[in-house]
Amino acid sequence: MSQTETAKPQTDKAAFLQRLRAYVGREAGPPFTARDPVNQPMIRHWCDAIGDTNPVYTDPEFAAGSIHKGIVAPPTMMQAWTMRGLMPPPKEPDTLNQMLGILSQAGFTSVVATNCEQEYVRYLRPGDLLTATTIIEDVSEEKQTGLGAGHFVSIPTTFRAHQKGEIVGKMQFRILLFRPAQVAAEQPAAAGPAKPRRPRPVVNQDNAFFWDGVKQKELLIQRCAGCGKLRHPPRPMCPSCQSLEWTAVKASGRGTVYSFVVIHHPPFPPFDYPHVVALVELAEGTRLVANLIDVDPKTVSIGMPVKVDFVAVDEEMILPQFRPAA
Repeated sequence: MSQTETAKPQTDKAAFLQRLRAYVGREAGPPFTARDPVNQPMIRHWCDAIGDTNPVYTDPEFAAGSIHKGIVAPPTMMQAWTMRGLMPPPKEPDTLNQMLGILSQAGFTSVVATNCEQEYVRYLRPGDLLTATTIIEDVSEEKQTGLGAGHFVSIPTTFRAHQKGEIVGKMQFRILLFRPAQVAAEQPAAAGPAKPRRPRPVVNQDNAFFWDGVKQKELLIQRCAGCGKLRHPPRPMCPSCQSLEWTAVKASGRGTVYSFVVIHHPPFPPFDYPHVVALVELAEGTRLVANLIDVDPKTVSIGMPVKVDFVAVDEEMILPQFRPAA
């Protein structure tokens, strides 16, 4: 191989990095203003969700007597106020997504968040309306990581109180866009410890019938004895009529893929990869989460017809899994 041929890949990488770094210093997208100002109900939901019982966040009387002289929001909520939620994304890709698209086209298709550091300038109070501005601060040269070769992208965000434009917090955020490493299956087989067993389902009085049915190779769905509606996963009360009485019916085992994900990383020893997990909508109308097996992950699609099979995943456990239907 000539010296010129040896240098060419490095030249390609340098040109690619230069193309990426043309985005450095630009705003990732337009500043995003929170859909709602800081408010007590969302603070309460947050505290309930993470179990934060500090009354300065939820008790107006206690908060009034504190050093804050009123309700304040947990500092760690800062980013939550400016999350888009279920709001549809812009029709045209913003600057950041344009750059990420270049990385994706070059094979850096996987992403993982690697760093998040937040700085709080002051407590947020009900009525504060935040605006978040994110910039593309840096793109690293190609790095070799345990996940595969990739580029680190730093995208810090500044949070401002809209009414005054004052900076109330900052967040340093970094992601890694990487080429997925080849799966271990391509490596020579080697003797090693026995493969761990899959985690066991938690069986209780509400779902024992379902797992008993699985052992008999039957897919059972809970049916309300009051209004007749089907529900899954099993639970003690009908969400429609609040009846506590129920029976079970045997499902046909046929359905369609309602949604799915193909898991590549991180690998957990009991599972094989790529690992296809689907939300299957049964012909009876209820949905359940299960594995798709005997299928090329690249061919899985929303609406794909599937049928259940009962697979012994080890010497003790049978699971309902789905295959493509003929």
